[in-house]
This record gives sequence, C-alpha cells and structure tokens, in this order.
Amino acid sequence: MQLFKNKYWQLLMSPFSILYKLVMQFRNHLYDIEYKAVFHFNTKVISVGNLSMGGTGKTPFVEYILRFLIEKGYSNKVATLSRGYGRKTKGFRIANNEDSPKTVGDEPFQIYQKFRNEAVVSVGEDRVLAIPSIIYEHPENEIIVLDDAYQHRSVKPNFSILLTDFSSLFYDDYVLPSGTLRESRKGAKRADVVIVTKCPLDLGKTEQEKIKERIEKYSDKEVFFTSVKYEKTVATIAGSEAGRRIVLVTGIAQAQKFKEYLTEQGFDIIKHFDFADHHNFTSKELEEIQKLANRENADILTTEKDWVRLVSFPEISKSIQNKLFYIPIMVQFLGDEKSFHQILEDSIIRAK
Repeated sequence: MQLFKNKYWQLLMSPFSILYKLVMQFRNHLYDIEYKAVFHFNTKVISVGNLSMGGTGKTPFVEYILRFLIEKGYSNKVATLSRGYGRKTKGFRIANNEDSPKTVGDEPFQIYQKFRNEAVVSVGEDRVLAIPSIIYEHPENEIIVLDDAYQHRSVKPNFSILLTDFSSLFYDDYVLPSGTLRESRKGAKRADVVIVTKCPLDLGKTEQEKIKERIEKYSDKEVFFTSVKYEKTVATIAGSEAGRRIVLVTGIAQAQKFKEYLTEQGFDIIKHFDFADHHNFTSKELEEIQKLANRENADILTTEKDWVRLVSFPEISKSIQNKLFYIPIMVQFLGDEKSFHQILEDSIIRAK
C-alpha cells in the first residue's frame, strides 16, 4: 500500500486514474438512470462494502451485523452472500459441512463455522443470480447481507454500509492506479451510513468531528467510528494454552497492527511469516513454520481467517495442533452504537 502513497507514483499514474475514474463515473451513471438493469428484491438486502482495495474490516462487520440481526429475532431468517475470494470452485454455492476454505473461500468459511446453525452462508460471483437461488432454497429467509458489494450496482440494497479504514480514509485517497479507490470519492453519496473502522480506542471527539467534516463533503449520512477488539486466544486443541514465545503467521491485508498488539501484550515474536492477503499456504511453507516452532520451542499464533485455512491442511499434524492458536476480533463502537442500531432497525422496518 505504500506505493500508492508515493507522490511520484501518483503523478505518473494520474492520466490512467483520470481515464479509469471517467469510465467508472459513466458506469455508475448508467446504473443511476437504470439504463443498466438494476434488480430489486422483496427480500431485504443489506450491503457492506468500501470504496478502496484492501482490508477495511468487512468480514468482522458482516459478523457484527449477523449477531445483531440474530439477537433481534432473525435467527435462521438471515443469509450472507459473498464472492468467495480465493476459492477453487465457481458459481453459486451454499456452505455445508462438506465445505472448506478451498470450496467457499476463507472468510465465508470463517463465518460459516460461527453461524452455521443460525444463518445461511453462501457464495456466488453473480449476485443477481445468487439472491433468487437463496430465496428459492430458503424461502423462510428475510434478510440477505452482501459482503463486499458496494460496486455491485446491479442489485439495489435496502441499506448500504460504507466502510473506510481510519489509517487510509477514502477522502485522502485517489482512484486506481494512483491510489486504491475502486471509484471516485463521490461514490460515498450512495451509502446510507459511513463507518470509520480500525480507529484507535482513544480517538477523541475533536478528531472525530474533523473526520466527519471531511466525509460530509461526499456524504450527508451519519458517520460512526469503530475499533478492533481482540478476543482471548483460542486453541486448536481444547485445553492447550499459548506461551509467550510465538511464531506469527499472517495472510491478511494489514498485519502490522496485529503484530503491534501482540507485542504490547507481551508476546515474544521469534519470526513473522507475513504473507499476502488470502495467501494459499503450501506444504513447504507449513513445514518451515512447524520446524521453526519445534526448534525454538514456540507456539504458532495466527489470525482467525488464516487459522481456518491452516487447519484444513492434512500437513497440520496432531503433534503441532497443540501449538496452533488464533485470536478472533470483534467490532467495537466508539460511542453511538445504539444510534446505529436504530438506523439499521428503521431500514429493516421500512423495507417490509
């Protein structure tokens, strides 16, 4: 991501960014006037997405929405739909007990493991075809949560949530390839609410107001601030406890904050295997990680998203499973959580 912040790169790529921006603006205009088909569904649709490439915390927020809806009485009446990035399959698919990260993608599989008894978890590249399939197979369903769907204009959501990372706010970013934006900043006007994610826990009201003022140039909707809440370390084998000496393994968009958190918590990181987002681990890499952990008498600590991929490998032997741990993350609002809940509830009621 540092490349996109280089001024020389931005200047060099600016002609291409202007062209890309114009193409995307024309595309959005065609959807706005419904020259390109826009599909409306009787089932309520909530969209979670962003303007930029990279991790803005979409999966934790989808999980947050699911928990809220389930608590409000929508257990077994809600579904999630994502593209299933990194999976080896194609087309529409509803996750079941035979699936793995390879068949549905790591993030949908992570969601499935948590919500399999309370929600339908599905994947499909074509949302227009996938939504009727969900409705047909699960007629009891009342709400579908679309993951990473902000640019999927062919489906009209009842409620659209725009996420923007505190460390890379969309109003300071540029359209590809100069920056990481998939469309211009003006795209924020389509959102029903804007969530600034991954904020410092001590982010003050004054700084929040400054950010709100900048966002209000592009959106007149409510702005909320959230942070990452790290949960307790989870063991692969129940009863195991993580030691302080660890080998850190990550395949996420921004691993530095996670690494900093672990250091603050007193973990001694022997080595950090820092892979790209959605990295497909190889047998050779797993062997290297396990050998280092054994040699250094260290445990292996990873993220939840990486953990679901790692444990699907037969190479992760029982002898190493008692050394493998992960830390789940949750969304934590910095105030005004009840206001967000009310806005979301109102959107659901209005859509009935």
